[in-house]
Amino acid sequence: MAGSPQQERMLPAALRPGDKVGIIAPAGFFYPDALQAGCAWLEGRGFVPVYLPSILDREVYFAGSTQRRLDEFHEMFSRSDVKAIICARGGYGCNYLLPQIDLDLVRANRKIIVGCSDVTTLLTYLCDEARMAVFHGPMLNTDVRPDGVDEPSWRSALVSAESYRREFSANEVQTIVPGEASGMLYGGCLSLLCASLGTAYEITTGGTILFIEDLAEPAFRIDRMLMHLKLAGKLDEVRAIIFGEMLDCGRNAGYPLQDVVKRVVGELGIPVAYGLKSGHVSSGNITLPFGVQATLKAGAGVSLSWEASVSKNAAVVAAHPS
Repeated sequence: MAGSPQQERMLPAALRPGDKVGIIAPAGFFYPDALQAGCAWLEGRGFVPVYLPSILDREVYFAGSTQRRLDEFHEMFSRSDVKAIICARGGYGCNYLLPQIDLDLVRANRKIIVGCSDVTTLLTYLCDEARMAVFHGPMLNTDVRPDGVDEPSWRSALVSAESYRREFSANEVQTIVPGEASGMLYGGCLSLLCASLGTAYEITTGGTILFIEDLAEPAFRIDRMLMHLKLAGKLDEVRAIIFGEMLDCGRNAGYPLQDVVKRVVGELGIPVAYGLKSGHVSSGNITLPFGVQATLKAGAGVSLSWEASVSKNAAVVAAHPS
């Protein structure tokens, strides 16, 4: 079942050597050593890290107050010298920002924003409402370690301004349901996707290649959340589904988590693949551009390709989806 095409998204300008990258902590708190490691990682790739002195604030499990985190978010979008934004970590708390985000400010200053986990909340909202491409991928608190970041996809998504294709062996990414489909790449952490349902920030999945991942969830909870999406109609017009590594999900269940996936989504009549490392991963976090047209081919192996996700110049409208 092919959903209606998604509307066009704006592509941010590509990163260039020497560009300033703003670091924000929109959810959980983190520590100075992680900040230092993240800055060193960005500097090693030719970028200049920028952050506010308040980024290490802590209020219970948040990186400071809602107002602090909101002001930080707005400042990094408003600053013309900051060309991209990368989130320090997830945790919990991005939902507090949603009612007060200045979408007019964001739309007037569309730029790269990268994150995952709880940041799914921001990514899907900005993709849907600010009509911009966003990036599901590495964060500084967890991924700036040896083999933590998949460098080719990072460069392709954020720097190259060219289309990208990746071939995966059956040992890397498995085919659950074979087939081929094209659509807008979209999604994120399953628990956050479900948490959007019934709110003013509900995800829009029609016409998408839906990426789904999570961390340390028992098999029955994965089943329940997938059924929640299904019963809410959020899988009705999806063109294909790609699951992430699903790190530590379904552990000690006595059966493969892939069996759960196949039971819930195997009869949707769309291609389904499993095991792409983006988000919560053991290594090699792949950067995925949400809001960009992509193609999934699932068979003996799996391939994922996408159109250019950044522009060599100022932000531009993405090619009209097929």
